[in-house]
Amino acid sequence: MSFWIRAAITGFAAALLMASAAFADDVVRTTANNGNLVMEDIPPIPARIVEDLNRYQNVRSAAFRGWTEDGAGIYVTTRFGDLNQIHRVDMPGGARTQLTFYKEPVYGVTRQPGGASLLFTRDVGGGEFAQIFLLDPATGDATLLTDGESRNGGVVWDRQGRRIAYQSTRRNGASNDIWVMDPNEPDAARIALESSDGSFWGAAEFSASGTQILATNYVSITDARVHLVDLDSGAVSLLAGGGSVPSYNVPVAFDDENDGVWMLTDQGGEFVQLAWQASKAGASVEVVTGDIPWNVSGAVISHDRRRLAFVINEGGMSQLYLLDTRTREYRKVSGLPTGLAGSLEFSPDDRRLGMTLNTPSTPSDSFSLALGDDPLSHGELTRWTTSEVGGLDTSAFVSPELIHFPTFDEVDGAPRQIPAWVYKPVGEGPFPVVVSIHGGPEGQARPSFSSTYQLWMQKLGVAVVVPNVRGSTGYGKTYVSLDNGFKREDSVRDIGALLDWIGSTPDLDADRVAVFGGSYGGYMVLASAVHYSDRLKAAVDIVGISNFVTFLENTQDYRRDLRRVEYGDERDPEMRAHLERISPLNNVEKIDVPMFVVQGENDPRVPVTEAQQIVDALRERGHPVWYMNALNEGHGYRRKENRDIYQQATVLFFEEHLLRE
Repeated sequence: MSFWIRAAITGFAAALLMASAAFADDVVRTTANNGNLVMEDIPPIPARIVEDLNRYQNVRSAAFRGWTEDGAGIYVTTRFGDLNQIHRVDMPGGARTQLTFYKEPVYGVTRQPGGASLLFTRDVGGGEFAQIFLLDPATGDATLLTDGESRNGGVVWDRQGRRIAYQSTRRNGASNDIWVMDPNEPDAARIALESSDGSFWGAAEFSASGTQILATNYVSITDARVHLVDLDSGAVSLLAGGGSVPSYNVPVAFDDENDGVWMLTDQGGEFVQLAWQASKAGASVEVVTGDIPWNVSGAVISHDRRRLAFVINEGGMSQLYLLDTRTREYRKVSGLPTGLAGSLEFSPDDRRLGMTLNTPSTPSDSFSLALGDDPLSHGELTRWTTSEVGGLDTSAFVSPELIHFPTFDEVDGAPRQIPAWVYKPVGEGPFPVVVSIHGGPEGQARPSFSSTYQLWMQKLGVAVVVPNVRGSTGYGKTYVSLDNGFKREDSVRDIGALLDWIGSTPDLDADRVAVFGGSYGGYMVLASAVHYSDRLKAAVDIVGISNFVTFLENTQDYRRDLRRVEYGDERDPEMRAHLERISPLNNVEKIDVPMFVVQGENDPRVPVTEAQQIVDALRERGHPVWYMNALNEGHGYRRKENRDIYQQATVLFFEEHLLRE
């Protein structure tokens, strides 16, 4: 035990605000951040690590959130303290004027059409039971519109700026219904559509008259349906999806001129495409972007309905396109930096397109693209914000290389190829390796800005490999379904194949490999430790699933059925037995690798009990575990003060277990 307590508590930097240490059952407990961060068996962080990481931990971003009423300025979310808040920027390169000052982060920002008021959402302690607030940006006064208890979000204004539609669990705490509200009369809010099952319903857009809503019924990543909701009669009409063969369909906007609907759909093949359909049940879907063999990840329509902007996810990188809604011609936008694009919104006069751009060497910042008279023409890209990067020389940041490695099964007689992004530090190897596994599982690792990966490369000299194992989005609907139900551990076998690839790559050190991941990625970390402990040196599990049955029984009611579609229904005896068999908690005797478990006490998705039970089970076997639990966080750490210590502890953990010969 002397190893764990060999340094004094003062080894933490003064900024860590260390509190008392208590000893019980040979577990060393310390706290930080006014007692909100609880750590067990985590050694004191040396001052040198705190100093080394300081600049990397002071990187900011400024995500585009919308245009001001007159279109002369923009709103962004950024932080100048511990949490993201709303700021206004009045000109490109101008100062960021802070508008909100809460002790919780602000998100879900949207401006009232034809007005200055803003709506935003905010929860407490990362619990994700968000409430909707109406903000006067001139005074900073905000009014709570929802009940303070239910989960609310997905806010959409009508085109006149008089009413909003939003998703809420207010009726019974479990159903994701669509509600309609006049923000001036919040007590008169009413249900526009009741969810009869555990799937998600959300509003996409009001019709021009305000009497109809385009709505999405999201059942799973491969089953989403477009509906038309009549607010006067309450009638709900299915427009797309819901057939005997599931398909993914998400509405974009009404086509007012041609009485149709623009949508995203995979009915035309493997990938999600931009399409048009007449606004009536049974109408055929007309795919518009069928010659682009990648997913359309998002689209937005101009106020005059003459132009669409959409983004293609091309192997993980974003390509922005403009489309003429009358001719259906489209053209790629030139001159954008290579990276990721999102949060698209046309200015009030449709002369500019606002967006967030992110590259491997620059954090998310806000930009606008000048637009020409022709719907397909555009001018220059203007940068509105330049976020601080802690004084780091980002020109020295490493951009990842896209590789593909063979796995255990075959496609057309050849080994299936799994894509991965590889970051390598400057110098000659062989480099120790951190395998970073994304969550979801319907997520996708993309080459975005990551000060964490750059920190690991520069300070630890490790390579970072970020795979998109089967089940990841972005590679077609067949690929995303390869890990469902009884095929869950096939994705874990992909990690085994990746370890084989690392072993065959001369500048990577197969004898020093760690796995790291959050949420579903945390499950993958634990499962990798079960199957490949003899090939690993360290494992970091962040808010991960340790037992699928207890996870499904304890995750919040509003999302349980959605997760059953992906993981399997634990109420079915055969599936329950399968889930119990593959759960890491029931295979803990096979784990023989140092483990660091990170959790948020208020996590509504993967409850804190998932972390506690795997930590307890490992300790019962005498297996050392570092455990960190933030009492004011949920599914991941949003507060800088907690995130800083977690990152410092991770570096120390890798030094102790991955780098040590």
